[in-house]
Amino acid sequence: MNATNRTVVVTGIGATTPLGGDSASTWEAMLAGQSGVSSLDQDWAAELPVRIAAQAAVDPSEIIPRPQARKLDRSAQFALIAAREAWADAGFTAKAGEDPSVDPDRLGTVIASGIGGVTTLLGQYDVLKEKGVRRVSPHTVPMLMPNGPSANVGLEVNARAGVHTPVSACASGSEAIGYAIEMIRTGRADIVVAGGTEAAIHPLPIAAFGNMMAMSKSNDDPQGASRPWDTARNGFVMGEGAGVIVLESAEHAAKRGARVYAEAVGQGVSADSHDIVQPEPSGNGIAQALRNLLDSNDLDPAEIVHVNAHATSTPQGDLAELKALRKAFGDDTDHMAISSTKSMTGHLLGGAGGVESVATILALYHRVAPQTINIENLDPEIDVDIIRDEPRKLPVEGRIAALNDSFGFGGHNVVLAFRSV
Repeated sequence: MNATNRTVVVTGIGATTPLGGDSASTWEAMLAGQSGVSSLDQDWAAELPVRIAAQAAVDPSEIIPRPQARKLDRSAQFALIAAREAWADAGFTAKAGEDPSVDPDRLGTVIASGIGGVTTLLGQYDVLKEKGVRRVSPHTVPMLMPNGPSANVGLEVNARAGVHTPVSACASGSEAIGYAIEMIRTGRADIVVAGGTEAAIHPLPIAAFGNMMAMSKSNDDPQGASRPWDTARNGFVMGEGAGVIVLESAEHAAKRGARVYAEAVGQGVSADSHDIVQPEPSGNGIAQALRNLLDSNDLDPAEIVHVNAHATSTPQGDLAELKALRKAFGDDTDHMAISSTKSMTGHLLGGAGGVESVATILALYHRVAPQTINIENLDPEIDVDIIRDEPRKLPVEGRIAALNDSFGFGGHNVVLAFRSV
């Protein structure tokens, strides 16, 4: 099918996060400046160096029936909840083939996870050691597979155009959405359900991240621990949940009279090739991703009024990202209002790009950008417009665009661009 460079739009959104069990409650909490971080009260957390996390506001066990939940890793449960919301929000009443507006052969899913079914893997290994071979769940392998969330969402909606799972650490969710945009642009699909999910609040990942000095140890101040760009920032706070959107060709959306949240303009991708965990301090790799975004898409820097930054609350990463924006855009950065919703949600790792894309899309749709909380003393090296204290109204006239930045261990850089319609 010769359909390159088709316009792609967002017609549905869904989320389950530390701030709320759906996209509406998550968005409301963001605009209210609420923190989803709390102390870990599980017994296994008592001896850990990090005893805080941004746990899901609504546990999936309250939504997924127990017989189904027993066959799904927690990350897949989150993905399924968010995908169901996004699918219904897009106006679909049944799976592809049953809904006459959806051809299953033209429907795909791209749901990413940075770590995959780690709680299943480690939990079932404990079962093996403590209770023996016969007690290991026969569902273990499909539960621990990183592609499990995408596959289960694909089964849910009857997607047959392709089911994919990019794994690029904390850039995974955004890479999934970028891949989905290309599936539609190049004619492989008319609709793609895309996003990211993560469920890694477990003693081993927390101990490992803590020992590598990547996470905040502000155990006495959970809600103030995630503080991007503050002089006292000392590491990220792990979060869990999922963010999923429905992407559709503009032609297909118009034909069925769908409500459109925003245009999905495209992506810019690069790699640092600097270090397996440390960001390239000058921001060169990120700047190249931004340039690639501009070179390969119809996007004017003057349109970009908002950036949902990756900003995880680490000393090096927060500054490298802002340096990159200056390198790529120069003085055009001055009119961009920048925020980090991780100050409220914590860092959802592979799920971050999905949740933050939902926030970016809603910022354009409602023309208001959420603030960054917990900035008491702004780092003096910062020379861009950081949204603090309260949400920022965005221009109400004309078309405006916003970016969602995502970066990950391994030097992965992904920048997504969305535009109002």
